[in-house]
Amino acid sequence: MGKKVVTFGEIMLRLATPGNLRFSQAKEFTATFGGGEANVAVSLANYGLETEFVTRLPKNDIAESCLMDLRSHSVGTNEIIFGGERVGIYFLETGAVARASKVVYDRAHSSISTIEPGMINWREVLKDAQWFHWTGITPALSQGAADACLEAIKVANEMGVTVSCDLNYRKNLWKYGKTADEVMPALVEGCDIILGNEEDCEKVFGIKPEGFDVTATGGEVNSAEFESVCTQMMKKFPRCKKMIITLRGAINANHNTWGGVLYSEGSLKISKRYDITHIVDRVGGGDSFMGGLIYGLISYPNDDQKALEFAVAASCLKHTIYGDFNLVTVAEVENLMKGDGSGRVSR
Repeated sequence: MGKKVVTFGEIMLRLATPGNLRFSQAKEFTATFGGGEANVAVSLANYGLETEFVTRLPKNDIAESCLMDLRSHSVGTNEIIFGGERVGIYFLETGAVARASKVVYDRAHSSISTIEPGMINWREVLKDAQWFHWTGITPALSQGAADACLEAIKVANEMGVTVSCDLNYRKNLWKYGKTADEVMPALVEGCDIILGNEEDCEKVFGIKPEGFDVTATGGEVNSAEFESVCTQMMKKFPRCKKMIITLRGAINANHNTWGGVLYSEGSLKISKRYDITHIVDRVGGGDSFMGGLIYGLISYPNDDQKALEFAVAASCLKHTIYGDFNLVTVAEVENLMKGDGSGRVSR
């Protein structure tokens, strides 16, 4: 395969309460690292692809610890730049049954939020890349982060590098005076592959399935509605070749159904649905889907159905793994793909 995949965004220190303790009960926190684009890079490195994660970190021991963690998963860190004041933090309380999980962010003034365009030499970073991936979290952090992201997308487009985006709309992050619908269109215009869910498309671009109420589906897939969202997105963003939507049915905090659809060249592919009955950690679920999707699209270039099934199976396995990173192999994902979606695996 040879050419590398580059991802760009923020990596944070994750402080999680042990087990299912509430914040008010916790006397200690388990420290790991995670963030959308770093999670994708770790997945791809596990699958044997060369990956480079680009971010901005302060010069301190916490950042050094973060770099050591990334390198231990074979993720390239040579293009990370240094400056700014701090590594962002997020606190996680893992829910159970009827109690949802909670996240509290402490990421204001993190090093990447004070990045400016021109700080990263994107031509140099992307010179031997086949793929560039970003998420809607990065442009939500600051105008500088949005500008640096747009700069990367434009260079990638000029250099013929495939660009993918996970829309990943987080309303609580857009605090610097701009809204997602003001900033995101210019960035998404440069994307070849777009991942989202129906809520992302509606909240950011006002695109919703015609004549459809998502709350009335009971987690079932009605392909016509998703086809409607995909065709509207592709009309708005004509560069996009494939539009992918993840489908999560939340029965409770421990039990979800999980699947996806992929729309390309006028046809909608629907994955099998997995019944995930005992979730260990769903943080990073969407990122593990994206990592699986990028691997699938690179490895099975003429088989969108297989690429989609790989992404869904990979992210199904992520729900069983503690931490942000999806620490699974290609063989484990392919083994699950042989099953029927119940979680039982064919031998």
